[in-house]
Amino acid sequence: MTMQRDVHDELRARLHGAAEAHEPNRARILARVERGMAGEDRADHRATRPPLWGWARIVGATAAVAGMLAVGGYAVASAVKDDTPTQQTVAVSPAPVESPDATSRPPASPKPTPSSGGGGKQEPEPSSTPPKSAPSTPSAPPAATVLPGTDDTEDGPLWSDGSVDPHSNDFWAQSNITLKASEQLTELTVQLKIAQTGGVSSAGAWRSLPEDDFTFTVEEKDGFLVYTWLLKEGRTVPKGEWVFAGQYDHDRGGRDAKDDRYAITGKSQSQEGSVGGDFAAQDADEGDS
Repeated sequence: MTMQRDVHDELRARLHGAAEAHEPNRARILARVERGMAGEDRADHRATRPPLWGWARIVGATAAVAGMLAVGGYAVASAVKDDTPTQQTVAVSPAPVESPDATSRPPASPKPTPSSGGGGKQEPEPSSTPPKSAPSTPSAPPAATVLPGTDDTEDGPLWSDGSVDPHSNDFWAQSNITLKASEQLTELTVQLKIAQTGGVSSAGAWRSLPEDDFTFTVEEKDGFLVYTWLLKEGRTVPKGEWVFAGQYDHDRGGRDAKDDRYAITGKSQSQEGSVGGDFAAQDADEGDS
């Protein structure tokens, strides 16, 4: 870029010098005009031309000289003109700003809840280190306290039944506790005990009553996986039939639930009751005895 500018500067300097040194040769121009006028008096064949033709030649020659001078001046003016290109500014659009990656992730979907005769709501995943005991209330035992066992399935306002869900398989099972309340309950504790037969670990839980009405815990104690639902103070359980279910993984193969148990205590405005039982399959010929 610098070399090109130096060449242009040198060319402009030379043209400036040539333009300043140029002087029209007036004598030569006048001589040509006189020769043209004198040509009219020659006795040769060109004398027969009309005088108008001679004047046309004079005017043409003069115009040609003037044109040459004009063209030369224009060339000099063009050469000395500053040919520095106009500096241009190009507007560049800003690069699009990428939106930040989402840092929040949706919660993991709970395991499917098999049909158990009523719509169930999945319990939230319990803490890896469950509390030793639920908040104490004056009307119910702590959640970590195992309820006393009983084989009564009906007592006071309570009726109960325990069963292994038919959707259980060789790696996963669900134990269902069905509760019928003949009256509105103001106190209720439901406890499910799954015997550790090998590889038993919690896979979730649910109940058909509102989640916010209960305090839920799950822990291992004395060779059992213990699920406990404790009705919160000030909440009630309407009259009707309800389901509480515990889900768990276990070692591959058919699992024997003969040592699994459940226990329920509850109270209404007029009476209280305590029921419980097991999940053992009944023998086919037991009814014949």
